Amino acid sequence: MAKHQKNSGWTTTAAEALRVGRVGPIAEFDPGSTPGFAGDKDAGEKLLTERGEALADLQEILFANGRAGDHRSVLLVLQGMDTAGKGGIVRHVGGLVDPQGLSIKGFGKPTPEELDHDFLWRIHRALPPIGRIGIFDRSHYEDVLPVRVHNLVPKAEWEKRYEVINQFERDLVASGTTVIKVAMVVSKAEQKARLTERLDRPDKHWKYNPGDIDERAFWDDYLDAYQAIFDRCDNDTAPWYLIPADKKWFARLAVCELLIGALENLELTWPAADFDVEAEKKRVAELDD
Repeated sequence: MAKHQKNSGWTTTAAEALRVGRVGPIAEFDPGSTPGFAGDKDAGEKLLTERGEALADLQEILFANGRAGDHRSVLLVLQGMDTAGKGGIVRHVGGLVDPQGLSIKGFGKPTPEELDHDFLWRIHRALPPIGRIGIFDRSHYEDVLPVRVHNLVPKAEWEKRYEVINQFERDLVASGTTVIKVAMVVSKAEQKARLTERLDRPDKHWKYNPGDIDERAFWDDYLDAYQAIFDRCDNDTAPWYLIPADKKWFARLAVCELLIGALENLELTWPAADFDVEAEKKRVAELDD
């Protein structure tokens, strides 16, 4: 299958422009930037509509191959500070494709049942089936983010988790799942504006969590925890990307492009029919109108 053409608004691929090793330490990253993209908001929103069609086509081919026995799938991991826009990615990028081809899971505070098992137990149970795009709103990295920042388990325990995660992801990729890991970076000023909007609008009160203010006090600690993740868990097998999240339109476009790139790399084609096409054409032609 010929690859979808990149729009001239991108000066390089999203995967090249946003890989953590290229854009530098998260503490110095500009959440208002648009790495690799030269267009403005209007151009970006128009391009997202166009590229959404390309994403939908590729997702349908992935789904069709899964139905035909292909074992491959894609997992998009979304991490980010509160208000960074993870839910918006789920709605506005995941919403571009057929829902039957999606598997979406959000991870909050572990339940008592989940705490009775190792930290990857709940992750294994939520992995996307073959032929699907899975989206994790937060993920196994929570166990080296708030767990680390708030010392919820001894350092000796969370320190070991980085390599456990690396091995888990290597095994996942070896089994046929392409892993895309995205850290959405919002500025303090933009986070404050979004929290203010949630309080000003009754239709957004349900999204407001007083605990978000408490977590903001640990901002620098979270940046350190994220950087440790990138230093230890970014690799070509399961790469990490930094997404500037102050401009929602760009964050959505960037994640859409990352998904398209991952699906194109699978070099999928439509599965061959497992029946005699010409014979079935004849049978259909003989049906009564």
